[in-house]
Amino acid sequence: MGETIVITSGKGGTGKTTLTAGLGAALARLGQRVLCVDCDVGLRNLDLSLGMADAALMDFSDVLAGRCSLERAAAVHPKVENLFLLTAPLSLPEALAELGPFLGLLDQARQNYDTILLDSPAGLGPGFRLAAGGADRGVVVTLSDPASLRDAQRVVLQLSQLARVQLVVNRVQGKLLRRLGATIDDAMDAAGLPLLGLVPEDVEVVLSAGAGRLVATNGPRSAGAAFRNIALRLTGQETPLMKLR
Repeated sequence: MGETIVITSGKGGTGKTTLTAGLGAALARLGQRVLCVDCDVGLRNLDLSLGMADAALMDFSDVLAGRCSLERAAAVHPKVENLFLLTAPLSLPEALAELGPFLGLLDQARQNYDTILLDSPAGLGPGFRLAAGGADRGVVVTLSDPASLRDAQRVVLQLSQLARVQLVVNRVQGKLLRRLGATIDDAMDAAGLPLLGLVPEDVEVVLSAGAGRLVATNGPRSAGAAFRNIALRLTGQETPLMKLR
């Protein structure tokens, strides 16, 4: 039986879609069968972060409406074995926006995939409610600035039904944190969550986004290496947090 994980944030621009794509690829490379679901109706871009632009011919509304099966709608990644994408529709009819049908879709997914990553839109709208309502556990993505941490706290309150919610601090600049007198412990205390992982600021993320491809793993302190470390911890393996300069 697979596990569903909502990846969310309190505000846009924290990099949760890039994290979803990176974790999906890392988990697949660890041998898991992974389905990444874009829940951002109307503003989908998980396909770009996965390097799968226009690869998905059908979206999750086609499955909900019975126009096709989940197996048919899930697009296969062209380069990473066992990695699949179920994209979001450009619009979602009110009849399909109810939580019940989406929960049924996720029940099907649990039968065929080891991990289902739900890329939630920022904020607390319909896409967030679908993703959060169908999740077994949660990952909240934040930056280290006070505004992002405050918004992360607000999202945590909306995930109280989940048994386990963890924090990923993204785009961390170690030198800047030290100069400001801030620590990751401060971030954990501010968000009120246990820490799942750190992702360093990495120019490769920007280059990959511009090229429409997955973030490459370049070096032991790269964002790609951080995604792999987080994936290992998600699967229960003890892995030290990445040390940032």
